[in-house]
Parts: sequence; structure tokens; C-alpha cells
Amino acid sequence: MKIAIPKERQPGETRIAASPEVVKKLVGLGFDVIVEKGAGEEASFTDEAFKEAGASIAKDAKAALGSADIVFKVQRPVLTGANNELGLMKKGTLLVAHLSALTNAKDVAAYAKAGISAFAMELMPRISRAQSMDILSSQSNLAGYKAVLDGANEYGSAFPMMMTAAGTVPPAKVFIMGVGVAGLQAIATAKRLGAVVTATDVRPATKEQVESLGGKFLEVDPEMEKDAQTEGGYAKEMPPEYFEKQKAVVAEHIKKQDIVITTALIPGRPAPVLVTEDMVKSMPEGSVIVDLAVEAGGNCPLSELGKVVVKHGVKLVGHDNVPGRLARDASALYAKNLFNFLSPHVDSESKVLTIDWEDETVTGTLVCKDGAITNETIKEAAAKAKPAPKPKKKKG
Repeated sequence: MKIAIPKERQPGETRIAASPEVVKKLVGLGFDVIVEKGAGEEASFTDEAFKEAGASIAKDAKAALGSADIVFKVQRPVLTGANNELGLMKKGTLLVAHLSALTNAKDVAAYAKAGISAFAMELMPRISRAQSMDILSSQSNLAGYKAVLDGANEYGSAFPMMMTAAGTVPPAKVFIMGVGVAGLQAIATAKRLGAVVTATDVRPATKEQVESLGGKFLEVDPEMEKDAQTEGGYAKEMPPEYFEKQKAVVAEHIKKQDIVITTALIPGRPAPVLVTEDMVKSMPEGSVIVDLAVEAGGNCPLSELGKVVVKHGVKLVGHDNVPGRLARDASALYAKNLFNFLSPHVDSESKVLTIDWEDETVTGTLVCKDGAITNETIKEAAAKAKPAPKPKKKKG
């Protein structure tokens, strides 16, 4: 079977869904791997490195995708214009990618109509066995690390306490809002740089994790936070009264902070507002907010996607695709996630791929198969959405 790794065509994407290491493993499992020419350039993976790992290099997307049985991608395919990728895939292709399926239901409808079986890797169940397949965790880990570096870069003072003959430089105060994978890595990184770190989250179970990393946990309402986590480990959307209490506690705390990093996301929904304009106004001149949720609307309404802006004397950092700012490592980890998802379905002796359609990691991520949308939430959203453009038919 052939696995295609095309160049990413969504704007601003620097990652690739493979690494030479993973290509070598896929070839070892019996797959023919086709990498589009130049697909790994921005992640510092050369065509030569992929060739040495056993891949063949396709001159363009058509040559890479046309005969592929499986397509690995970082982001969802482009469906329109000259870069239409869906129209290059044959019926029956298995598409494995971060499809943002819950917010792009009409795209999923287009995959189904084209006869594609699509796996939205962002929907991977939060179970122990699937941790090595979890793209959200691997990418968020890097995003949390990079957010601290971005904050430090924009902040006009030092992070650690410095005692000098000329006087003492006080440590930076860093406040992390949202203690998931990104938040925990941000806490660890900020502590390593010498900052005084505090953090908050609606899930009380995170308090122990924050303290284990040397941070101080800021509680809002312990009683309401008892039921703030889904069975899958994600944060639930909290009632309005909780956010009123949160605003009051955070508003007082944020006045004294130098750097605030917000990481709160709710799958399939706009990011909750955690830092209001009044809170921004109350922060010290020259302080920094790094909004990791800016692509989902932002945890601060003043953040601007893809920009660093100054408002009320505070720098708001709204970089998009933060993992892509560490493209080499992000690609390598992402590629391992996809390999770990696919490899259990390959017989090690016969080298035959046999998908176990009852496997929890498969049922959790599968969004369409045999011309139909399989995820009920997406099916309902697709029924309400406008029809997606028809993909061009593959010639020949």
C-alpha cells in the first residue's frame, strides 16, 4: 500500500506529517511512502533525507496523491482553487490528519461525498492506550514551551531574580490560565527561567500538578470546580456564575502579573474569554499577554490573530500555529503520533493493513466512511451547513 505525504497547503503551515525516522519505520512495515518534493523544507527535513529513509519523491501534489491508498497530513485538505487536494485523491483513500472536524462539518461532508474515509486525529479519545497517538498533547506541549519564550522575548525585563552590585532585579511574575498540556509545560518552562509562577484552571485535579512543578494554584470556587471535567479529561463549559467569580478573583490577581499566558480551549466551541479589556487596563505598563487560544477566538478579546499588538500599554501576542514555530520537533512528534495510530493495524509478519473498525481509537477519530458521515455531532452540523464545493474529478 502507498502512503502519501504531501506538502501542506493551508496558509502559514510549516510542519509536515512525516519525518525521516517515521518514514523508515513505515517502509519497514511494508508501505511504499511517497513524499512530495520540498514538503519538509520548512521543517528542516530534506528530500535527500526522506530518500535515504526509503521514500520516493513525487514532483508535485498530483503525483504524490494520485495513487495513494493512505494520505498523512497535518491540516485538512484544501478543497477549492488551484490547490484543491481532495480532487486529487482516489475513492477509498484513508485520510489521516488534524481536520478540525467539529468546526468544519461541510468539509467532512465533502470527504464523504468523494468516498474518502477520514480520521480526525484531534478527536482521539483520552485513554491511556492512545496517549502516544494524541496529536493535541504532542503539539500543545511544544506550544506551551514556545509561549513562555515568546512572552520572554516581548517582555522588557529579565525572568530570574538577579542580585548585582548595582542592585537587585526582581523575578518576573508569570500567570498561566488553563492547566492542560500546554499550561503545564508553560509552568515548567517559566520556572526553569526563574519566574514566580501562579496558575489557575476549572479542574481541581490540576492543583496538585501545578504545585508539583513549583507553581502556586489560584482557586476560584472549589465546589463548582468539582464537576468541571469531562470523562475524557477535557474542561467543561462552566455556568455564567462561575465566570463571574473567576473574573473577580483573576481581576485582582492579574494586576500584579508581568506575563499572562492563556491556554483555555473547549473542543468544537469558541475559546472562553478569561482576560477582559478592563483586566488588561489594570495590568502594569509593559506587561505581556500570550494568547494561545487566539485561533479559536482568543481568551482575550483584544488579541489579534497572527499579530503582536500593544493595547493599554500591554503587549498582546497572538501568533497563529505556535507549534509550527518549532516545525522540526513538532513534525517529528506529530509523525510519531500518526505512526502509532496506524501501526497496530498492520500484521508484522504478512505486512497487511487490516483496520480494526471496532477499535476505540478508530471509532473515536473516524468521521466519514463509505460515503457517509459517521460522527453524529458532525452529521448534525453538516446538515445545517451550506454544501461544500464539489471536488474536481480525478483525470485518468
